[in-house]
Amino acid sequence: MTAKLTLAAGMSRLGTETAFDVLARAKALEQAGRSIINLGIGQPDFQTPANIVEAAVKALRDGHHGYTPANGILPLREAVAADILKYRGVEVNPDHVLIVPGGKVTMFFAILMFGEPGAEILYPNPGFPIYESVIRFSGAKPVPIPLYEETGYSFSADEVLSKITPASRLIILNSPANPTGGVVPKSELDKLVAGLEKHPQVAIMSDEIYSRMLYDGQKHASMMAYPSIRDRLILLDGWSKTYAMTGWRMGYSVWPASLIGQATRLAINCHSCVNAAAQFAGIEALTGPQDQPEAMVRAFDERRRVIVEETNRIPGFRCIMPGGAFYTFPNIEGTGITSRELQEKLLTEAGVALISGTSFGAFGEGYLRFSYANSIENIREAIRRIRDCLAK
Repeated sequence: MTAKLTLAAGMSRLGTETAFDVLARAKALEQAGRSIINLGIGQPDFQTPANIVEAAVKALRDGHHGYTPANGILPLREAVAADILKYRGVEVNPDHVLIVPGGKVTMFFAILMFGEPGAEILYPNPGFPIYESVIRFSGAKPVPIPLYEETGYSFSADEVLSKITPASRLIILNSPANPTGGVVPKSELDKLVAGLEKHPQVAIMSDEIYSRMLYDGQKHASMMAYPSIRDRLILLDGWSKTYAMTGWRMGYSVWPASLIGQATRLAINCHSCVNAAAQFAGIEALTGPQDQPEAMVRAFDERRRVIVEETNRIPGFRCIMPGGAFYTFPNIEGTGITSRELQEKLLTEAGVALISGTSFGAFGEGYLRFSYANSIENIREAIRRIRDCLAK
């Protein structure tokens, strides 16, 4: 007899992250003998620095094989607090830090904490697809915050504030941003925070996972720097991007005193604790030499300049210079092809894996996301293939 299972209604509202689908298809084409250049996946193409790896190996040899506190070992939480003070100039109580298995966990916890039928949650669009996916899963109404190409993919603070209603529970911010590489100017954040003082019922989750990946001498403008919202601010950050540790599943969040208990309870119910040895690697990452992470950003900066210059030579493409992260988000409206169609065409015909802008929300139509976490040689070859494909 065939099973007749009834799933919870929320499962039908749960989306996905298309980058992983494109990666799987690209791998399948490679296994079939095709030459594929992957500019789709959002992870550094560098190895985790050796000192960090050795710290994890030592932790295993020293017998750190068991459970840890659900919020993370104290030395790691203290290291996070010290790192926040160093790079953001803000003091944080280590007891308000929660170590989690990757950045997505903080998103999931924050959205589930505030999302329910009748609630509204504001999020960037185009933006990281898991924001909208989990908002819908929670039953809340997703309210998009448009990001504009002409302002470097920043938002308008006045427009964000105009979208707040009595049903608004949470605002999600992301700067530097995925998928655009955009950086919100501090002046716009100042205006937003001033306006939020009139809406004390609205929490803020600031996704700052790319905070160390800024270019042209920019300094990171953290939402942690605004005392007036600290009692309702959730910070999302981690090790994946800065230290090339995507597969280690290491993230952290900082919660206000009123929410850290609930966040920790969610962690206990969800994953118990984070891998013990990985936490010792996290300490070494934050407290050890920073020369390799800094060299990685310099390499990304060089690639950034190459990919923008090369992309702007493709007929029908228009690409602005991103201020952070390792993505460009070129406008492809001049090709006359939709984003999804062009993603498919370039993968199957040109052997270049890219992500449709619509994978990041409806406002991504007319754009593609390029990840320049690849060599300059491969970037140049990918652009050549794209030009040749479109010329046909």
